[in-house]
Amino acid sequence: MPKLCPSRLLLDTATREGKAIAALNFYNAETLLAHARAANGLNASIILQTTESTINYLGLRMIVAMANAAADEIEQPVALHLDHGSNYDLAARCVEHGYTSVMIDGSKLSFADNCALTRRVADLAHSAGVSVEGELGHVAQNNETTADARAGLFTTADDAAHFVSETDVDALAVAVGTAHGFYKGAVEIDFERLKQINVVVASTPLVLHGGSGVSAELLRKAISCGIRKVNFGTELKNAFTQSVKASLSSSDDIDLRRTFLPAISAVEEISRSKIRICSNPTDERQASSS
Repeated sequence: MPKLCPSRLLLDTATREGKAIAALNFYNAETLLAHARAANGLNASIILQTTESTINYLGLRMIVAMANAAADEIEQPVALHLDHGSNYDLAARCVEHGYTSVMIDGSKLSFADNCALTRRVADLAHSAGVSVEGELGHVAQNNETTADARAGLFTTADDAAHFVSETDVDALAVAVGTAHGFYKGAVEIDFERLKQINVVVASTPLVLHGGSGVSAELLRKAISCGIRKVNFGTELKNAFTQSVKASLSSSDDIDLRRTFLPAISAVEEISRSKIRICSNPTDERQASSS
C-alpha cells in the first residue's frame, strides 16, 4: 500500500477491526511534524487534513509536498484529505494536485442539490482513485446554534440511505450532536440515531466531525456505533497557540525554532491521545485522555 493512500483503504481496515482513524488538521510545518511524530510513536495510520483556509495560507503545492514528505517519515499509510470543501472547483484542484481524499460539504444545500454536487465530485475523484466524503444533516459551529437548534439539523437514517445510494460516497459525515469549535456545555450524542444510520449504510464508513472536546468515553461509544473517522482541529490549534503565547510571554528569545518546540510537543501529546482513543476504542484507560 502506498504511504499516501485513499482514505477509504484506511477506513475499511478500521471497519474490519472495529476501530476508527484519527483525522488531524494541520496548519503549518510544526503541527504536521507533531502529527507525524504522534503517528510514528504509536505505529498508527492517520488522516492528515487541511481546510480551505489552510490551502489559502500555504498553497496546494506546498501542502501536498509537505504531506508527501511526512508520509515518507510515517511508518504506516496515511491519507491527505480536504476537510469541508465548499465547492466543486476546490475539490477538483485538490484532486489534481495530489490529495488522496476530499470532502465536499453540501450540507447547507437542499437534499437534491447536495446529492447532485456530491455525486459530481465523486465521479471526478473516483476516476482519479481519490476517496470522497459527503455530509448529510449539518454539523454547525458551537457559536452558531444551541443544542436544541442543532437537533433540527440531525441526519436521518432514511435520508442517509438515499444519499449514499445517490452519491456513491466513500464516507458519510453525520450530524448526531457534535459541533465545531469549543463546547459551551455537555456534549450530547444521539447514539440511537447513529446506530440506525449505521444499520442502513453498513457498507459506508461514518464520520464524526467536532471531535475536539468530546470525552474519550463518548468517542469510544460512537466508534462502537459505527464511527470510523473522527475529526480533530480545535484542540490542536488551541494547544499550539497557548504554548506559543506562553513561550513569548516568558522569554525575549527570538529564535522561532526554540519558541515552537514546546508547541510541537503540546500538539503531539494531544494527537497521541486522539490516536490512542480511535485505535484502541475498548481501552477504558483512555477515559481521561481526551
